[in-house]
Amino acid sequence: MNKIFTLNFLLLFCMATMAGAAKKVHSPNKLLTLEQADGQYVIKYKKAPVLHIEANGYGLGAAESKTKSPEFVRYLHEDYTMLSGKRLHCTNDANEYAVMIDDRTRLVLRLYNNGVAFRYELTGMNNETLPEERTAYIIPEGINRWVQRWTEPYEAFFPHATTGESRDHRWGYPALFEPQEGIFALISEADINRRQSASCLRNDGNVERYRVCPDKNDLKLTDNWSSPWRLAIIGTLADVVESTLVTDLSEPCRLTDTSWINPGVVSWIYWAHNHGSNDYNIIKQYVDLAVELKLPYVLIDAEWDGMKDGKTIEDAVNYAKSQGVKPMIWYNSSVGWINGAPGPKFRLNKPEDREREFAWCEKLGVAGVKIDFFSGDNQMNMDYYIDLMESTARHHLLVNFHGATIPRGWQRTYPHMLTMEAVYGAEWYNNVPTFTNRAASHNATLPFTRNVIGPMDYTPCAFSDSQHPHITTHAHELALTVLFESGLQHLADRPESFLAQPQEVKNFLSQLPAVWDETRYISGYPGKSAVLARRSGTTWYVAGINGTDEEQSLSVDLSGIIPSFRTARLFLDGDKWDIRTATTLDPTVQCRPRGGFVYVVEM
Repeated sequence: MNKIFTLNFLLLFCMATMAGAAKKVHSPNKLLTLEQADGQYVIKYKKAPVLHIEANGYGLGAAESKTKSPEFVRYLHEDYTMLSGKRLHCTNDANEYAVMIDDRTRLVLRLYNNGVAFRYELTGMNNETLPEERTAYIIPEGINRWVQRWTEPYEAFFPHATTGESRDHRWGYPALFEPQEGIFALISEADINRRQSASCLRNDGNVERYRVCPDKNDLKLTDNWSSPWRLAIIGTLADVVESTLVTDLSEPCRLTDTSWINPGVVSWIYWAHNHGSNDYNIIKQYVDLAVELKLPYVLIDAEWDGMKDGKTIEDAVNYAKSQGVKPMIWYNSSVGWINGAPGPKFRLNKPEDREREFAWCEKLGVAGVKIDFFSGDNQMNMDYYIDLMESTARHHLLVNFHGATIPRGWQRTYPHMLTMEAVYGAEWYNNVPTFTNRAASHNATLPFTRNVIGPMDYTPCAFSDSQHPHITTHAHELALTVLFESGLQHLADRPESFLAQPQEVKNFLSQLPAVWDETRYISGYPGKSAVLARRSGTTWYVAGINGTDEEQSLSVDLSGIIPSFRTARLFLDGDKWDIRTATTLDPTVQCRPRGGFVYVVEM
């Protein structure tokens, strides 16, 4: 009892001391600090300034003193479990601070050990619409950056640049910057709820001032309201890649029963057959592929409502079920691309329609839905996403959002939402020739940008060609299935190509996890190369790619995470393949231009 009293007394004393010394605003490990200077918050990592933030609310009330410092509120420690993602068991620590910007706006700041987050909490809203948000990040010209120009479906490259100049000065999340050599800041946002829109960045007017610009929200707000969390993951590339800050900031799981949620690998028609899902015989080929490769799922994509030769979606679903494969089916969201777009359309927009449709899916034995073609990040769409996730949960349907926004933490709140597109992926070999020559560098950028913030339905692994050829090697393509995390991992290639591969490759795909116990950064640099290690149980999957057109030696030092092991299966580039078994591993891999490798290491 005395020990408990002493601990409580010491805790209260420490909290009072921190509150009394509010200017010492720092993360629990003290590597990150926050200081005020010239009306901005300066974030430092190991005493080096990395990010200047303007966080001035909305100008709704009488301004407080500009010199007022954030006050310590509480120490946060959280321990939670995910059902999919880069890490199942997640922990985080943060110091939370707050400051009144004006008499109606409270700024809440959190300094985590690997980043900073903040949001605005408004009170006294009286049937009001939100004015313009006054938030900006100051990013000096001349520093390295990898930022995607904003597009509605977030499908563009993350080109390396040292300037913020662009055609329209509008940028999407996540945005990666290297403010100091070897120190990075990845900017995004998290925890979108009802009555909120998502945002983007704009640096028109001042190329070094990236303003946070929420999308359209015309709601009349009453009582209290809070913004989504604005965040920056800060530290080394390992800190960025391994971070779970987006889900750390998001609301816990809202589902009472998650026993039906099973991530897995999917055979997928569209990459090779744009209109294949209206052909029962082609669908059968992909079901049979799933059987051969022991994949749990098959996706029946767009146009199944117009199936040819007298067949129906019921026929296709029943065939998949008869073969022990769980079918998923596609829907048009009917808020984005509608005219000229494939169907089925207008089945999900009204609450009563989507309840009827999803109840039909559940009764038929459909395991999940892919919902496509959304229309931006406005408040209407954010509420629609939430409506869809809540309705699908009631009917035990997995969710894959396509033509959609980026993950902002919903994968924690609604864990049956297993993946989202929002990426310039292998589907683009179907559409334009520009992907061919840039794919390798783009692939070596995504582990440091888009995939950091959540699951990514890139649809990897194509050994043959679609409408436009690819020039990455076989081992590069195989490596993408490990490098790119997605709770539903859709394999792109056609059945005859997969089935022509060596038995070892087919076995690899049969055993490929879609859930990872942990993820570790090994080496790499955006656009140049990427080497990651992911663990599933007692097996480590180590994958690396060369993003350049030149031969490159990749560092694969695993001594810190795999000090000893029983055996390793190596998938390397050869004439087509060089597959071997090893009991020792070299600390480097000589990688061909646009090449790659995979190690499967049994502990």
